[in-house]
Amino acid sequence: MLRLARRAGDGWRASFRGVGLLVPDRVRRIVAFDLKGMVSLALFVTRRRHGVPPGAVGVPYAGAQLFLQLGFLFAMVVEVVVVELLLRAVDAPEGLRTVFLAVDLYSILIVLAVVAACVTRPHVLSDEELRIRYGAFFDLRIPRARISSLRVDRNFNESGMVKVRDERLSVAVAAQTNVVVELREPMEIVRPLGGRAVVRTIRFFADEPGAVTLNAVPSGG
Repeated sequence: MLRLARRAGDGWRASFRGVGLLVPDRVRRIVAFDLKGMVSLALFVTRRRHGVPPGAVGVPYAGAQLFLQLGFLFAMVVEVVVVELLLRAVDAPEGLRTVFLAVDLYSILIVLAVVAACVTRPHVLSDEELRIRYGAFFDLRIPRARISSLRVDRNFNESGMVKVRDERLSVAVAAQTNVVVELREPMEIVRPLGGRAVVRTIRFFADEPGAVTLNAVPSGG
């Protein structure tokens, strides 16, 4: 397909875009998650944040789940060591051990990327918008003029990471949300894997919800 596009006179960018259209949207989104995660690792190492322009306020949300994520990461490292020792004990072929090691190390890298993405991609408050995010998986921009009200309201029983029910979107961290955004009118949102929904209310989690309400006073509200 790429070769045919090039023969037809398309540029490299247009050729790759055409080939990408043949790949299912969900697959492209999953690949994009991995790529954004790798970028987030680089940002984490260099102590930088993504998408927080000068004058805007970055609102962290990773604190509630960081301990759990680090515990899960530690368990995965222990598993790598244990599996390698067991395979050596039963004289498993080196090729088989290499495959297991590669899969386990890649899994650890993905978890590190998820942690880094949540740390380096905070929610963002600016004069123009409220940007609600969850790592590399979800990114919603809400113009401030569309916000009717914004308040602190804690809920410790959320299910799922990004979920829509009865026109209410929940972006939860460790099954928690603590900030509620009411919209002046319904708006369409795009879920992590491409599904779309219309919502009127948005709940999300912030490490310091009071700071969100203090800085995000709706204009005209």
